Amino acid sequence: MKYTPSIAFEEFAGSAKGVTAAKSRGRKYIRNRGYSSSSASSTYQGDVKTIFLQLTKGYKTLTSEQIAAWNTLAQTQEGRSVLGSKSKISGFNLYLRLNYWVVSCGGAALVNPPALAGVESPSAATLALSSTAFTLTLASIPADITNLKLIVKASAPQSRGISDAYSKASVFSTPQTPVTTAIALKADYDLKYGAPNEASSKVFVKWFYVNTVTGERSGEMIALATLTE
Repeated sequence: MKYTPSIAFEEFAGSAKGVTAAKSRGRKYIRNRGYSSSSASSTYQGDVKTIFLQLTKGYKTLTSEQIAAWNTLAQTQEGRSVLGSKSKISGFNLYLRLNYWVVSCGGAALVNPPALAGVESPSAATLALSSTAFTLTLASIPADITNLKLIVKASAPQSRGISDAYSKASVFSTPQTPVTTAIALKADYDLKYGAPNEASSKVFVKWFYVNTVTGERSGEMIALATLTE
């Protein structure tokens, strides 16, 4: 089944969290994307579909005043299409964009638009990938992390000849609490993609922050993890 995406969903330009943004005959849509036959991939695809359906139904229950408020806030925002061009977004699109992350992080969908303040991008991080561990260690974290969660995306293992596969990175684990100690990723990563090996030793990683109260997300940071002995 295909789901019509919001042009505001920058995280769905290409592939993300088990779905692929595509365009056919001038119409943009989101379709399921399977990386493998693993149960983990099916789980993440199901999560995305469930959230979209939940939010779409929820929007239909809003009052006319609430819808007007979302439309008003949307006039101050801009989105990005599947092809990367900037454009204005509707109140419905903004409702989906913000509430997607609120719900993904365990919150209840907002019925009234929040006051947007922006989210600072995370620091650089050190990635360590071996046969027994896969970790991400942030160089620093904000002084106040009360409403912040760290979202980590990664590509499936890539061969040595691949120089850029960041567009293939998708979410593979639950939102993380920002810390300056090593964050263990291997169990979730291997469950979704399988363990990297000598033939496919590169993993392209992205990470960003999400405000769990407003649904705002920060800019992304990127880095390459290479398998070592």
